[in-house]
Amino acid sequence: MLIILAAGSVFFPGLFLLSKQCLKSIPALRWSEGDAVIVSARHWLTSTYIMFAVPYFVYDIYAMFMCYWYKLRVKGHEEAAAAPQHMRSALASYLRREFLMVLHHVVMVTVCFPVSVFYRQGKGDYFQGIMFMAELSTPSVCLGKILIQYKQQHTLLHKVNGALMLITFFIFRVLLFPYLYYAYGRYASIPFHMVPLSVPWYCNLGAALLMAPQLYWFSLICRGALRLFRGTSRSQRPPPSGDKELQTHGNTLPQPANGYNTRSSEPELATH
Repeated sequence: MLIILAAGSVFFPGLFLLSKQCLKSIPALRWSEGDAVIVSARHWLTSTYIMFAVPYFVYDIYAMFMCYWYKLRVKGHEEAAAAPQHMRSALASYLRREFLMVLHHVVMVTVCFPVSVFYRQGKGDYFQGIMFMAELSTPSVCLGKILIQYKQQHTLLHKVNGALMLITFFIFRVLLFPYLYYAYGRYASIPFHMVPLSVPWYCNLGAALLMAPQLYWFSLICRGALRLFRGTSRSQRPPPSGDKELQTHGNTLPQPANGYNTRSSEPELATH
């Protein structure tokens, strides 16, 4: 993974610098620094990546359903007794439980894909690139779910990853949208508070619809972090001396160090 990250860190800045230098140096062109920078910053991946990612959203709806289907049938699972016995009823239950995530994936395929590839007509590469940065929160989200699955909520790694997930999700999925307005305000030389009144209404609508689920998922992450903090605080307090329910043969029964009950309070986030 580190090799791939290092390769990308070299490839994209290197391609930018090479393109800029060629546009400035080729005798038939001799472009100015400003023109060379603007043209070199455009990249075919801004549209191609969208087309590459579309099948993922379709596949992920199916993959999430299969995870839901088999998770309910794991021996000893808390919901096994109430698990739907037929695929059709399980699908209906899955859609009710994961409605927001499924809706997010459907909108990405049916709305964001055509807008990004066809409607924008090559404009707004910078803003689309900023939107791609939302995926920087995905590794910590996925690692958190893996640690919970392997019952590692008590470890330091889980606590550190939880803090990292809280920070990265807030920066790259919540603050990202106000930053887009701020960046456009600087580009157009208009005050930040006037940007919503200066851009087309559908831009504001699209930003609001994309930001709404991020705020909901962030609230779930905050709730899980608060429960984790409270659980850690409770686990450090000695039990009352007269509480026999918490003591067995003079030894205190262990309490959850993470504050979670058997049903995880962290959001079921996919890598979207």
